[in-house]
Amino acid sequence: MKITDLKVAIIGNAPVVRITTDEGIDGVGAGETAKPYLKPMIEFYRDMVVGKDPTDVERVMLGIRRMGSFKPWGTAVSAIEMALWDIAGKAAGLPTYKLLGGKIRDKVQVYNGNVRYEMEGDGREPEDFAKNMQKMKDHPYNFSIIKQAVSFHGGMQNREGFYYGTPVTQGRYPNRGTITPKGFKYLISVVEAMLDVLGDDVGLALDCGPGMTVPDALKFAKELEGSNIMWLEDMVTGDYSPFVLADLYTQITPYTSTPIHTGEQIYLRQNFVELIERNAVNVLGPDVADVGGIAEMKFIAEYADLHGILFAPHGTFDGLIGLAAQTHLAAVLPENYIAFELPQAKPEWWLDIMDGGDQFAVTDSHIDVPSTPGLGLTFIPEETKKYLREEDADFFDN
Repeated sequence: MKITDLKVAIIGNAPVVRITTDEGIDGVGAGETAKPYLKPMIEFYRDMVVGKDPTDVERVMLGIRRMGSFKPWGTAVSAIEMALWDIAGKAAGLPTYKLLGGKIRDKVQVYNGNVRYEMEGDGREPEDFAKNMQKMKDHPYNFSIIKQAVSFHGGMQNREGFYYGTPVTQGRYPNRGTITPKGFKYLISVVEAMLDVLGDDVGLALDCGPGMTVPDALKFAKELEGSNIMWLEDMVTGDYSPFVLADLYTQITPYTSTPIHTGEQIYLRQNFVELIERNAVNVLGPDVADVGGIAEMKFIAEYADLHGILFAPHGTFDGLIGLAAQTHLAAVLPENYIAFELPQAKPEWWLDIMDGGDQFAVTDSHIDVPSTPGLGLTFIPEETKKYLREEDADFFDN
């Protein structure tokens, strides 16, 4: 079997990859729904994969993996890798997880970092967060863990007097600075309001940055000790930070019992080595659509497990195809796995343009692992064409 083409279309604002072969089997992969600008970068790799055997996934990836980078640029490589595993599974007549060692769990746990409701009031007071958290707690998916953005990830830098700095209102999380006593008191009050709602029934995780200083991060973590917070995510570095800085986390994690989490922006296993070997965090959360793909993430999870580090993958905007990839991956991860951040089929017409989407339904915060070949999804061309841009009209041409 040989790859004949690599096609990219922007569908629902997501860069979607379709790899075709000379045996009529195709595979799909995708990046986050906020990354339509990545189409040219994904197309950059076409000549490097055409003519190769797609079922030799690692051989194909060795040819392109070194030419990706930290979020958002790792998405291009990751989406291609997803599509290769989809082809490999379909060619073998097996679900992708069977080719990754086989599942160790029949259901995979998910957490809520994406199902959201509009805030009541001005959306900034503790009672507003409490009411919003109650709505998420009452969601039919019966989430076991809910993540909420606070501090610099939750826009609190725009609240007057929150920190010693001048907020930048454009860009992806550019703010950083020391939180004021007033701001810190406010931050704690918001967290306490949400904890009061969730009680012992649902775990609360907090997405905090990047942008917090090391002293503030440690102070925040110690203040929350005993409250059973699931994790504090990306306090110092994180989303769209093109570096790791494990040294900073080693000034926090060993000195608190509150779990410290990072990793969604990091590309490739090599860039996790310091975090893992120095036990710089308690929980890692790479994204299958940014880290370099499914097998890359499995390697990182296994190495983290050897060092006692837990795994809670990021994935909020990975869409329906990303949801399938996350489910197959979670089925084979070692027992340091907690849950992955649930992506959604948004817009809902994604379920109309792909066969197989219904098998990723959530019940009691879990998804049953499917048994269909590959990732378990197949485009319905005539339905999908309704949502293709004119420039992507040849997406289903062989």
